[in-house]
Amino acid sequence: MSDGVSITLGRLADALGASLEGDAERVVTGVAPLEAAGPGDVSFLTDPRYLPQAESSRAGAFLVGRNVSGLPAPLLRVDHPQHGLIAMLELFHPAPSIPPGIHASACVADDARVDASASIGPLAVVEPGAAIGARSRVGALSFVGARAVLGEDVHLYPRAVVREGVRIGNRVIIHPGAVLGADGFGYAFDGRAHRKIPQVGGLRIEDDVEIGANTAIDRATLGETVVRRGTKIDNLVQIGHNCDVGEDVILVAQVGVAGSSRIGNRAMLAGQVGVADHVTIGAGAILTAQSGAPNDVPAGEVWSGTPSRPSAEQRRIWAGERHLPELIKRVRALEKRVRELEERRS
Repeated sequence: MSDGVSITLGRLADALGASLEGDAERVVTGVAPLEAAGPGDVSFLTDPRYLPQAESSRAGAFLVGRNVSGLPAPLLRVDHPQHGLIAMLELFHPAPSIPPGIHASACVADDARVDASASIGPLAVVEPGAAIGARSRVGALSFVGARAVLGEDVHLYPRAVVREGVRIGNRVIIHPGAVLGADGFGYAFDGRAHRKIPQVGGLRIEDDVEIGANTAIDRATLGETVVRRGTKIDNLVQIGHNCDVGEDVILVAQVGVAGSSRIGNRAMLAGQVGVADHVTIGAGAILTAQSGAPNDVPAGEVWSGTPSRPSAEQRRIWAGERHLPELIKRVRALEKRVRELEERRS
């Protein structure tokens, strides 16, 4: 299924830079997974492991790598099937055009700077001194606080919150329910109560970052919390105050990063990873799902478990744990045997 797009395979091959094997005049109207595709769809094979499913698919054509064999034509061959799939999805599902302007129900401060090409949706709020860049979109019921800055081509989906003073670069995508610039979690106990430490720092989101639904990124106590260029953050992620998240980092759902931690460029934190405060995750490091990092993780290494350790070591521990019930039985049997021998001696 597509958004009303139909195209011949010849034109599609040209658009993708693909080599076509098959009828160039055949028309396709959408992209679908192998199991759901019909004769009017192009399906795709991003991994040769799925060749058996492809062989039974009803797709009208396949997007494949250069080295895939065993499928009937028509085939669209590309160097990188995932890159080709991205281009194909963008072609069949172009981004909807949003007319510029400020909806009549929006509340925009008189001194807010909204570019003429930007769009402010119904019931959105833009506070005094805020700036909205060219072609940016502020969705319905969203909030942009005082002195906050949104760069060009920013997409703020409905019900997202950008607190006061937050700075957002260009081409940033912020999904519904995300909260950027909430107070960091900082308190000091005075012997009677927890006293709030004023969170007066900022938050800076650099270009080409994407932030998932219901994710929270806290402002700094002092200074800045920073999320650097190209980082992609999934839903339900928490990033604490004064963190520095590097370039092209991947943070998967339910990751939690405590305050003042640093995540190096191109690091990857899988689902439900927890990082303690003042910890450094090195560039290119990978923490596998549900790992807990109380200490630094070296650059380029893959760590697992809680507390996290090199994955090879952790896998040996997990393998040993499976034998624990039997080992406990054997130890108890040995202890019993030792007691019996001692009793005989006495």
